[in-house]
Amino acid sequence: MLKQESQHTEWKETWRDDYLRWVCGFANAQGGRLLLGVSDKGQVVGLSGSAKLLEDLPNKVRDLLGIVVDVNLHAEGDLPYIELVVQAYPNPISYRGHYFMRSGSTLQELKGAALDRFLLGRQGRTWDGVPMPQFSLADVSATAIARFRQLAQRSGRLDAETLAESDALLLDKLRLKDGAYYKRATALLFAQDPQRFVTGAFVKVGYFESETELLYHDEVEGDLFHQVKNTLDLLLTKYLKAVISYEGIVRVETFPVPRAALREALLNALVHRDYAVTAPVQIRVYEDRLRIWNPAVLPEGWTMETLLGSHSSSPYNPAIANTFFRAGEIEAWGRGVERIFAACAAAGTPKPVLRYEPFDMWMEFSFEPGYLKVLRAGRGQNEQAEAQVTPQVTPQVTPQVTPQVTPQVTPEIFRMLAAIDGEMTRAEIMVALGLRNTKHFRTHYQQAAVFSQLIEMTIPNKPNSRLQKYRLTQEGRRLLVGRG
Repeated sequence: MLKQESQHTEWKETWRDDYLRWVCGFANAQGGRLLLGVSDKGQVVGLSGSAKLLEDLPNKVRDLLGIVVDVNLHAEGDLPYIELVVQAYPNPISYRGHYFMRSGSTLQELKGAALDRFLLGRQGRTWDGVPMPQFSLADVSATAIARFRQLAQRSGRLDAETLAESDALLLDKLRLKDGAYYKRATALLFAQDPQRFVTGAFVKVGYFESETELLYHDEVEGDLFHQVKNTLDLLLTKYLKAVISYEGIVRVETFPVPRAALREALLNALVHRDYAVTAPVQIRVYEDRLRIWNPAVLPEGWTMETLLGSHSSSPYNPAIANTFFRAGEIEAWGRGVERIFAACAAAGTPKPVLRYEPFDMWMEFSFEPGYLKVLRAGRGQNEQAEAQVTPQVTPQVTPQVTPQVTPQVTPEIFRMLAAIDGEMTRAEIMVALGLRNTKHFRTHYQQAAVFSQLIEMTIPNKPNSRLQKYRLTQEGRRLLVGRG
């Protein structure tokens, strides 16, 4: 009995011309052997017509695949079997117009984004380096390139002379042109609306009560530098609640995920994602965890062990990575995951879990139990304060809750302040805001605004009265006017 099948070995009891797909798959991967006359248990069972196949197979492979393979006749006792030895080829090999690749012990037909990726790789190209004839200098956002100049000047990774060049020369020196055309990377880095050129080039953020219950969500668009900054700001001001503590008189905000780790994870997701896949980067926030997903492909031969250990820099999008490096936003030594782990260790938060499946990458941050305990305690006190709030007790409630969790003046609160006209019931306010989920409204709008003393009840001594209405406080009106 022969050794078991593997990435480099396949067994077939007989021969059919359709098995040339396996030969094609080996040639497009790392090479391998196709054994004919061997059962799927690795038992040699003999091969009928082996002498003729020994003559015919080299010609079939040459004529239909355009490659040359070694065809060897072996025997185990009186049972003959044939071995086809296939070398790995640097150029793409097809069988009747279809491309196959050996992956593990399976044969995969390459289609769509996977086929594009394979063909580009065989040509020595990357997705972000492909010329884009429809993109011109007129599509470059003045704001985006001005922001890059500021970042690069601060990082010191581009000299002053280069930064003083025209936009056209600067982009050329960043190697963002291929002949007369700009590369795809240029549209992602500097277009005001990259989605005009690359479908799915944005970030989707959602807050989930459960795996299927979405409470609210946002989308972050714009150039990649803008997406990193605005997504980070959105997460820290709207989706993640800070626990407040004091060091002397200094107020300290502690988030469940360290800012440095979250920023590095966002950079990894946006800089190294596979933009041939049209799905956006997705961030799911729950009460007890945050999960980032992006379409990704590991470098050939890499495993999760390679990614999690010390490794050289091998960016999937080298043109994008180089521009982010010049701006000082990333390092060039393949230490992104290490930096995330180090930031979490320094902050005393749980180490994130990284999971990879073909074309999919997840990084999940779990929130530390102590943080959840304080957050839930603060939420309970907030609800109690909202139910009991009167002009007499408000000054006593605030100092008890503030040291634990201080509600932030979120975009939801500003929307609510702008929607209130005189005195309105809760139902009227929800209609004005276009909201239907009562629990979401109470948690993220009503309770937060009452607790922040930006709105008040018209019947404070009967918080559950059916006649209850809400109106802006003096502080609420002042804040609304200041923002307007």
